[in-house]
Amino acid sequence: MIRGQANIEETKGGKFQIIISEIPYQVNKAALVAKIAQLAKDKKIRGITDLRDESDRRGVRVVVELQKSARPKAVLNNLYQKTSLQTIFPANFVALVNGTPQTLNLKQILTHFIQHRLEVVTRRSIFELKEAKARAHILEGLKIALDNLDAVIATIKRSPTAEVARERLMKKFGLTEIQATAILDMQLRRLAALERKKIEDEYNQIGQKIEFLTDLLTHPEKVLKVIKDELWEIKKKYADSRRTKVYKQKIGEFKEEDLIPKEEVITSVTKAGYIKRLPPGTFRSQRRGGKGVSGMTTKEADKITHLLSANTHDDIFFFTNLGRVFKLKVWELPSGSRQAKGQAIINLIDIDQGESIQAILTTPHIQDTRYKIQDTRYFFMATQKGIVKKTKIKNFANIRSSGLIAIRLDKDDELSWVKPTTGEDHLLLVTHQGKAIRFSEKDVRPIGRATRGVKGIRLLKDDYVVGMEVFSPRPSKPKDKRRKYFRDVLIVMEKGIGKRTKVENFPMQKRGGQGVKAAKISEKTGKIVCSQLVNQNISKVILTSKNAHVIKLPLKNIPRLGRATQGVILMRFAKGSDDTIAAVTCLS
Repeated sequence: MIRGQANIEETKGGKFQIIISEIPYQVNKAALVAKIAQLAKDKKIRGITDLRDESDRRGVRVVVELQKSARPKAVLNNLYQKTSLQTIFPANFVALVNGTPQTLNLKQILTHFIQHRLEVVTRRSIFELKEAKARAHILEGLKIALDNLDAVIATIKRSPTAEVARERLMKKFGLTEIQATAILDMQLRRLAALERKKIEDEYNQIGQKIEFLTDLLTHPEKVLKVIKDELWEIKKKYADSRRTKVYKQKIGEFKEEDLIPKEEVITSVTKAGYIKRLPPGTFRSQRRGGKGVSGMTTKEADKITHLLSANTHDDIFFFTNLGRVFKLKVWELPSGSRQAKGQAIINLIDIDQGESIQAILTTPHIQDTRYKIQDTRYFFMATQKGIVKKTKIKNFANIRSSGLIAIRLDKDDELSWVKPTTGEDHLLLVTHQGKAIRFSEKDVRPIGRATRGVKGIRLLKDDYVVGMEVFSPRPSKPKDKRRKYFRDVLIVMEKGIGKRTKVENFPMQKRGGQGVKAAKISEKTGKIVCSQLVNQNISKVILTSKNAHVIKLPLKNIPRLGRATQGVILMRFAKGSDDTIAAVTCLS
């Protein structure tokens, strides 16, 4: 299966277009463009408004303009399915095996290639060994001649012919015919001291070579090492970087994931739907109260909404504001620099126009030290209007590319938080206007995917949920007693003010109540924008503003205060700026 290269890009007018920059091998570009035009005319692919071939000497560029209401990912999938933008390239691997033509698979090809190289290297080694022994034999004769130089010269001078001289040398010094001939052919300049040293050095080198080749031929496993070393040399000299991408196929077949190293990354998502991943070392640690550094190049009126730490081999779930869920691997996300804008998320998942990502979760290899994946059984969800719901994780095992319904929503509500739970955990909901409620997960029974849920907190007018935290009622303290243990709720407010408050300061209640005060809200602090549970395994906190400024500071620099307090300055904004805190993430 081979597939062309196509990306989805946003135009200035808010519409999207598909840019085809590479086409499959042996596919005719003109025929491909004509096929797309015909499918659009026959309305077999809906949403295409214009089609242009802008290819030039710099490469292929076919532009497919889309309607504003079109779903770009769905249109692209249709192009792959109904045109030669994705096609099958058949290959018959026929080779002569012991003189007989056979069709081979990849493993058989490699096996026969190794057997061929074994034979080549063995025969080459045998040949080189014979040559080395022959040369060593001649050098031994030359050494004898040099050691008995005066006698050899006298014998040659007294001989009437070369044949007589050869026979006398053989008889007197015990030489073979080959050695005697080599002595007779030796030039006078070889009698110099420096030339004699060269003969001795060559003889020593030949001796080492004979020893190596003899050992090689008596140990077949060493022949394999020679083959491997020679292939590495060829790769080092001639190999270039891979230009194509290997996609995951059927179970048991080769997967690109096998080539991806397991490593920690930071993933960021903006309100306009741009996503990227980058290493955690991108941001250097600073003292609290600084202005931070630029963390992303955003469009005007765009802002960062999500930052999370994950592993490249994790499954990453995207829960949208409309209650749908999509799934990818973290390594499938585009990698970018600190200032890079990222890639439009519609290139990766099939979301509708106006649909946005509200919650992101990684599983099954959850890197958050508060959870163990073998203990998690449910996804616990909360909406902006305080509705909560619990659904078994196994209900999300198979998610199609168009997504699945995770929760049924009221008309004016949106899904905003999703966390994994064990069935025995406690929940803490924090609202924008500074209220918080803590209740047991057991108060919410598990239900199916396409259901509404129950009331978690009763909200005041214009209030909404800004944070949901899950934690065990019986915390497991670290085995190392020298390590200080704590569990705090990190509260961050709009104006860069923040604090930590002990979990125990939030009393247990039944779900559905108004809750208690989580922080003292004022014009100086702004309202709460984020709450996160932190413990002794969390060392760093990254704050991101709406204008994409980022600051990374140690958690220990944030003081622990009571519930009804304001907090301290964590991030400063320029005078006259309307910038506010947009997102918070914690790193271990």
